Amino acid sequence: MWNDEEKAIFIQVLKEYGPDLADEQIDMLLQYSSKVVEENQKINLTAITKPEEFAVKHIIDSLLVLDHVSAKSIVDVGTGAGMPGLIWAIVYRDCQYLLLDSLKKRVKFLGQTVSLLGLDNVKYLHSRAEEAAKASSIRESFDIATARAVASFQVLLEYCLPFVKIGGKFIALKGPDAKEEVASSKKALAILGGEIEYIYDYQLPLDMGDRSLIVVKKVATTPKKYPRKPGTPTKSPL
Repeated sequence: MWNDEEKAIFIQVLKEYGPDLADEQIDMLLQYSSKVVEENQKINLTAITKPEEFAVKHIIDSLLVLDHVSAKSIVDVGTGAGMPGLIWAIVYRDCQYLLLDSLKKRVKFLGQTVSLLGLDNVKYLHSRAEEAAKASSIRESFDIATARAVASFQVLLEYCLPFVKIGGKFIALKGPDAKEEVASSKKALAILGGEIEYIYDYQLPLDMGDRSLIVVKKVATTPKKYPRKPGTPTKSPL
C-alpha cells in the first residue's frame, strides 16, 4: 500500500500530465489505484506498482483516449483490475459499464472496489468472453466494447465484436505495433462484421512508451457461430 509520499507523487503526476480532472475524480482515482496496489499483494492484478509509473501507464494511458469514447453502454472485455473500464467509469459517468473477466478473484476485487467508490454505473461479470457473448441479453447490445492488452488484435476482434451493436465500435488499446496487427486481421474483420475506422497513435508522458488506439466500426451482424468455443480463438485466430 502506498504511503503519504507515494500518494502525493501519484497526484502530482496525474495533475501535471493527465487531463483536467475534478478534485473528486482525482481522489477516486487515488482510492482505486491504492486499492489495486494493496490487493496486488494477494492476487495478481498488475506488475506496475510504483506511483509515477502507475499514474502514467494505467491511469493516464486509459484517460488519454477518452476523447474517442462516446457511448451510453460500454463492455470492457478482459478488464483485469478494471482497466480501462473502471477508470473510465470514474471520469465518464454518463454511461453504463459492464466489466468482464474470467478470473473469479479479479471479479471479486472489482465488486469490492465498485462498492468502495460508490459507483452506480458499473456492473461486473465473471465469465469468459467466448461464453458471455453467446447470451442473448448482452450480445450485440453495447455501443462500445473495449479491451486493453488482453490478446492479439485478431483474437480481440472475435472476443469483442459480438458484444457490439451495428453502428457501434470496438476500441482496442494497443502498443506501437498496431498497424502490423491490423494488416493481418482483414479476414477476421470481414467475417465478424467490422471495418477499421481509424488508428490513433500517441505517446505517454515521461517517455514511458508509444501507444495506439484502434477504432473498429461494427457494420454487419456477427454470425452466431462466433465467438467459437473457449480457447479456440487464441489457438486458431481467424
